[in-house]
Amino acid sequence: MRFFVGQQRAKEAFNFGIENKGQGFNIYVSGYPGSGKLTAIKHFLQEKAKTEDPPGDYCYVNNFADPYCPKMLELEKGGARVFRNEMAKLIEEAQSALLKAFESKEYANKRQEIIDEYKKREIDLFRQIDEKASANHFAISRTPIEIVVVPKDEKGNPISDKDFSRMSKKKQEEIIHRRNILMDEVNSLLRQNRELERELSNALVDLDHSVALYSIEELLEELRNKYKKNREVVEHLDNVKDQIIAMLADFLRSSMRKRSTPGEDDNRWMEFDVNIITDNSELEGAPIIMEFNPTYFNLFGKVEHESEMGTLVTDFTLIRGGSLHKANGGYLIVPLKDLLLNYFSWDSLKRALKNEEVVIEDAGERFGFMSAKSLKPDPIPLQVQIVLIGSPWLYHLLYQWDEDFKELFRVKAEFDTSMEYSVENSKDFASVIFKIEKEQGLIPLNHEAIGRMLEESCRMADDQHRISIRFGELSKILREADHYARREGSDEIDNSHIDEAIESKYFRSNLIQEKINDLIRRNTLMIDLEGNKIGQINGISVIDLGDISFGRPNKITVSVASGKEGLIDIEREVKLGGPLHSKGVLILNGYLNEHYGQDKQISLVASLVFEQSYSEIEGDSASSAELYAILSSLSQTPIKQGVAVTGSVNQKGEVQPIGAVNEKIEGYFEVCRQHGLTGKQGVVIPKSNMDNLMLKPEVVSAVKEGRFHIWAVETIDQGLEILTGHKAGKKLKQGGFSKNSVHDRVDRRIRALNQNLSSKPRRKG
Repeated sequence: MRFFVGQQRAKEAFNFGIENKGQGFNIYVSGYPGSGKLTAIKHFLQEKAKTEDPPGDYCYVNNFADPYCPKMLELEKGGARVFRNEMAKLIEEAQSALLKAFESKEYANKRQEIIDEYKKREIDLFRQIDEKASANHFAISRTPIEIVVVPKDEKGNPISDKDFSRMSKKKQEEIIHRRNILMDEVNSLLRQNRELERELSNALVDLDHSVALYSIEELLEELRNKYKKNREVVEHLDNVKDQIIAMLADFLRSSMRKRSTPGEDDNRWMEFDVNIITDNSELEGAPIIMEFNPTYFNLFGKVEHESEMGTLVTDFTLIRGGSLHKANGGYLIVPLKDLLLNYFSWDSLKRALKNEEVVIEDAGERFGFMSAKSLKPDPIPLQVQIVLIGSPWLYHLLYQWDEDFKELFRVKAEFDTSMEYSVENSKDFASVIFKIEKEQGLIPLNHEAIGRMLEESCRMADDQHRISIRFGELSKILREADHYARREGSDEIDNSHIDEAIESKYFRSNLIQEKINDLIRRNTLMIDLEGNKIGQINGISVIDLGDISFGRPNKITVSVASGKEGLIDIEREVKLGGPLHSKGVLILNGYLNEHYGQDKQISLVASLVFEQSYSEIEGDSASSAELYAILSSLSQTPIKQGVAVTGSVNQKGEVQPIGAVNEKIEGYFEVCRQHGLTGKQGVVIPKSNMDNLMLKPEVVSAVKEGRFHIWAVETIDQGLEILTGHKAGKKLKQGGFSKNSVHDRVDRRIRALNQNLSSKPRRKG
């Protein structure tokens, strides 16, 4: 199935962009709504992505040295989920292994051996203290708070305070001196004992660490071997090992508590968890992500916070990825208008593409606003191709005013709204209609309905030789036709259902048209549809309501008199005429000068106005009608009021094409139909618009039956003859025009106006 039906230019541009992935070769898909851009690129990318390798996974783990800067790990496809499970299993097995090791008889015996060894050394030390004291006739008494040295007599009995006081002063000083010497030696030995206690404590810690390492080393070694090519993972495993050893006591207490209360939920070891940012385990080919709400956080992710006792706290497990993370290694489709409407998103996306990395951070921090204390995770490498979908005018605005845009989005895939009418393209059109039918579960269309849809697509393109490929709009018609077919109990969609869908949609939106036509029918809006009048003609304007547009007749009148003011556009004078309308009126001056001013000065005043018009008039499609009215007024030749006119004119009198010709004809036809078709009504259009005619069946039938007419003209002269029933006239070599022709009457009237002006009496000064 071809998805870029009628979009060869867009297809080649898209292929070029996809085949040249790299910085700057992102794609801007330009086109108008309903041109099938999104559907085409989605199907195209799905086919392309199947042939590409899926990207790996990304996850965040705790940075034990600095918890506010979590570390990023890159793993192979599906590896993040596996690694998270392996880490959870490692911690669980480590708890069991450690508890088993520290409850073992071997550990208890080894610990006791160490304690006994140090106790023996302590006993030897204190024996030395006792021997030293005894040799110096002292006794050592240890209390919970101090060591007391008591002197002894010759018989080895302690000397009481009373006996000590009876001794001579010399004897007392001798005992005190010997006591001080002994205390110094005792204190030295006590310091040795405290060192022994520290050695014992360190020996027990070393024992615990060695036992713990021995218990978990085998578990860690298995993972190290598996991830030996991933340096960051191996470093993290080493950090996990060091953290387990540092938290050994907590580990053992938690293990014992868990064993005693097995149903208890223990989340203490969250710091060893693995936070998965992208999990591509189920992905086949490159990822394709469509982000239709491109807020800053939806694109770049965020760090969530939790409230604990009124304070916002966070950790690495609360980091959440965005669309850029999901699309990393593939494609991200974003509507440009929504992207630009979301503050921070556009500038941040450009920065990510230029730096080729996506940073998860609080938007307030980046732009200097105050925010709660947050994390600064490692940036994740970015390899993504952005596909922006937008309108042509947004592309031109960004290209002109954003210097980064032209460097980052070097590929433009522009979607057309129509394609050439050919056998091949008709087949492609039918294939897309069948695809829409299948995807949306519609009742099958018969061949006549397909032909009717093809006809309607040409009408949407306003061209008999082009097919509209605004499949979004066409699918709406199909869905509505399906509704009417189901309501009738039909097993297929035919022409009548398509027609009903088109007419019903128009009927739901044409209330204003009905109101205007009713005003014309009641002569509140005074539009003459019969008879002949001088200096009066029906032009046709278009009212665009967004969902529909329709034509309505406007009475244009001209008043001519002697003067030098020239052509006066009343609409412009009262500032109701737009610049294009004013340009069209000025062109009429050029036409008059070209045809009638070669041998004389044109001195006249002609006022031109759209009657009962109270809003701004824009466009030059009424300029030919205005010229016909001027020529009618100058020549005093009546114009058929049942014939309306559309088309612009140049200074040479050539009638130029205009837009919305179908809507104008159909709008005027509806007014005439409600008034009553006389067989003399119709519309004069530019001949160059003939290829644009795709009229409703009822209008075509009325034309075939002679109840309504469409005249195509190339020049003003052709139109004059249709509107007046008189020859327009040719310019003669000797001057002037064919006798009694319209141009001859105009020329003679101008001469008469000039003569009237020159014969007026002048004021005396």
